[in-house]
Amino acid sequence: MPSDRKTSVLRRLSVTVAAITAAATVIPAIPAQAAAFKVLVFSKTAGFRHDSIPNGIQAIRDLGAANDFAVDATEDANAFSTANLAQYKAVVFLSTTGDVLNDNQQAAFQTYVDGGGGYVGVHSAADTEYNWAYYGQLMGAWFNNHPAIQQATVRNEDRAHAATAHLGATWSRTDEWYNYRTNPRPNVRVLQSLDEGSYSGGGMGDHPITWCHPQSSGRAFYTGLGHTKESYADPNFRTLLLGGIRYAAKATNADCRPETGYTTLYNGSTTGWSQAGPGSFANSDATLTSQGGMGMLWYNAKEFRSYSVKLDWKMTGDSNSGVIVGFPATSDPDAALNTGYEVQIDATDTPDKTTGAVYGFKSADIAARDAALNPPGQWNTYELLVEGERLQVFLNGTKINDFTNTDPVRSLQQGYIGIQNHGSGDVVSFRNIRVKELTSTPGGTGALKGTGSGRCLDVSGASQANGAQAQVWDCNGQSNQQWTSTAAGELRVYGGKCLDVSGAGTADGASVIIWDCNGQNNQKWRLNADGTITAVGANKCLDVNGTANGSKARIWTCTGGTNQRWTRV
Repeated sequence: MPSDRKTSVLRRLSVTVAAITAAATVIPAIPAQAAAFKVLVFSKTAGFRHDSIPNGIQAIRDLGAANDFAVDATEDANAFSTANLAQYKAVVFLSTTGDVLNDNQQAAFQTYVDGGGGYVGVHSAADTEYNWAYYGQLMGAWFNNHPAIQQATVRNEDRAHAATAHLGATWSRTDEWYNYRTNPRPNVRVLQSLDEGSYSGGGMGDHPITWCHPQSSGRAFYTGLGHTKESYADPNFRTLLLGGIRYAAKATNADCRPETGYTTLYNGSTTGWSQAGPGSFANSDATLTSQGGMGMLWYNAKEFRSYSVKLDWKMTGDSNSGVIVGFPATSDPDAALNTGYEVQIDATDTPDKTTGAVYGFKSADIAARDAALNPPGQWNTYELLVEGERLQVFLNGTKINDFTNTDPVRSLQQGYIGIQNHGSGDVVSFRNIRVKELTSTPGGTGALKGTGSGRCLDVSGASQANGAQAQVWDCNGQSNQQWTSTAAGELRVYGGKCLDVSGAGTADGASVIIWDCNGQNNQKWRLNADGTITAVGANKCLDVNGTANGSKARIWTCTGGTNQRWTRV
């Protein structure tokens, strides 16, 4: 509650005493060997201090004891060293305020998260480290102001994430509702937002309040809830907090890539859907659950060609189902399977017929699938990305299959979408089926403008020398910003120089330069309909490390962030 800062000597003294009392060395709650992983709770304050902090620490300790993770709590910023942070899977900033880390501690924490660690921000974690740009990116959006504590309606936009899957479509609760300086939606996956018509003092319009996103090799989760002591006794809020911690610690998976531009096909209403064949789907709580079969519920209101379809699914035991795409209109589920492609949902089967497989045609990358998969009883998210005759399958944000149709009898460009009810005893549920039609790619000739930076892909100093660095710079129409995509998959500049991954590197951060065109894979790029550009040799995205003039281009694991999206201008 930052705007409640008091200036009285008494208040300052009480805050200081409380901070000194709490600022102790790390205190283990559970022996490390007894738990699957460890979490550090950090609650240092340099501004307003919430009286709910002790309740929050105890709640997280309780969650750890019940869910097999150990909890250390501290307000000593010296805990932010490379060696100490290495023992934790996630760090929780619990209602921190102000400038709480020095430069060395910030550097250690950035290295920790980018190297695979987890960040969880709670409530006034958004009122922290205003002068540290990396923290702003990690947390998502800084605090602006808030009205009085009051009841409001929370819209649960994502009900597949472990933090929100237990909630209904809306949630009425009392808390202190933050307004933020910017809307984080373009850079995060929004899990919850506020209905500003349900309370007084909201000032954002579109008002995210809980979100998550990948951060380099790590993960970030933030919720604006948690001001009051009562929050930490609320089972629903505790489950939300648990889901955020488990996501950040990589104990559960979710698709936390930014998501905009999708149209709902199903989120409670089956208008536009038809059942083909036997069986059916029960429709309750904005959830479709398969019954009997073998049949198929398909969206017959529109045919899709190039598109991304996302849906959330959960199975019981070794059930069987799938998502069927690329089939012509039909009332026969067998005909759909014989003319389209099924992306399988099945816990156990042969590699070409288990979860993530294009059924009967191509196995998923089993190692990648297993690392991304949540087990039966938990929700997962599929993205099926159809571009021409190419079908890519993403599970909880991780690509697990890449298939190209070569059968002249089939075409992914004749595109209806269906979900399968496989048969008696196969119980699979679906939520939030949504689609985004893709109409353009960054192909052709011209400048490539970065969505995040607003600047153009540029050859430093207009150099034509081998090894000249690619960067972003103010768009100026000069020849060092004119890129031609060729049939061979090159991005050419000056006619004979190609955009090149230096040294054929494949690691995150490998530099992007220009070099004489030579036909090698480190000079081949795939221009995707979502605006990303994939380095074929490394299978990573063209990425820019910053937004200022001169920010260098590189390759990086694809995250879907705006710093990896490009448009022709």
